Amino acid sequence: MTDEQQRREQQLADRVAASFDGTPDARLKELMQALTRHLHAFVREVRLTEAEWQQAIAFLTAAGHITDDRRQEFILLSDVLGVSMQTITVNNEAYLDATEATVVGPFFVAGAPEIPLGGDISGGAPGRPCWVEGTVTDTAGRPVPGARIEVWEADDDGFYDVQYDDDRVAARGRLTAGPDGSFRFWAITPTPYPIPHDGPVGRLLAATGRSPMRASHLHFLVEAPGLRTLVTHIFVRGDDRLDSDSVFGVRDSLIRDFEPQPAGAPAPDGRDLGGRPWSRVRFDIVLAPS
Repeated sequence: MTDEQQRREQQLADRVAASFDGTPDARLKELMQALTRHLHAFVREVRLTEAEWQQAIAFLTAAGHITDDRRQEFILLSDVLGVSMQTITVNNEAYLDATEATVVGPFFVAGAPEIPLGGDISGGAPGRPCWVEGTVTDTAGRPVPGARIEVWEADDDGFYDVQYDDDRVAARGRLTAGPDGSFRFWAITPTPYPIPHDGPVGRLLAATGRSPMRASHLHFLVEAPGLRTLVTHIFVRGDDRLDSDSVFGVRDSLIRDFEPQPAGAPAPDGRDLGGRPWSRVRFDIVLAPS
């Protein structure tokens, strides 16, 4: 590449960045100028062709067309590029022994049904029963009574309730930690499942030889006044997808033993499980200061 060609390319990048100099909002100005610099640097580094640029526009257009109120293809794209996890990492700085955060994913739904402590979030979703228990504390070890906990997960067939067409509400719920910060509920034992891969993001994964599979997990969102809101998962120890989770959500500190219990083993709360096998897991949550 000649010096003149480099000069022309740099001059254009500088002109575009400078066009945002008058942006009244300082943060917006910073974002747009940094984005411009990085985008132009990418185009110049890979020597992007016009045909490739058109393919990229077509890809983003397809992602927009498939997105609706039940499916967010742009979140999937962010997830599989690791941008979602990087944003979570940047915005949830390590603090003492606070529980690590992970991606919220595309299937969180506000307004999940309220369940009592010891209740069942499954709502009829297929899967092996799982007893989940733990405590919510702050980093000083003090219990957090009344912490609000939202939980959600895929069923044994690998689907969240919102992926069905019958408006079911299943495998999700909201509960409140007790006076000692403790919580407990019945869920279903997590199993691996693919992210939606019938759209442009799925085609991208196929073209690059990557799997759409997620490691088995159970989602948590935990809120309490004065403490940092936590969005996280717990993962099943022994799952062979822990090292290849399609959205890079696995943290070693969040891998837990989901202990299998044989059919007929008594449940912690005396529940009649109809002779089915079940599992149990403990997850103690530590919230950082806000």
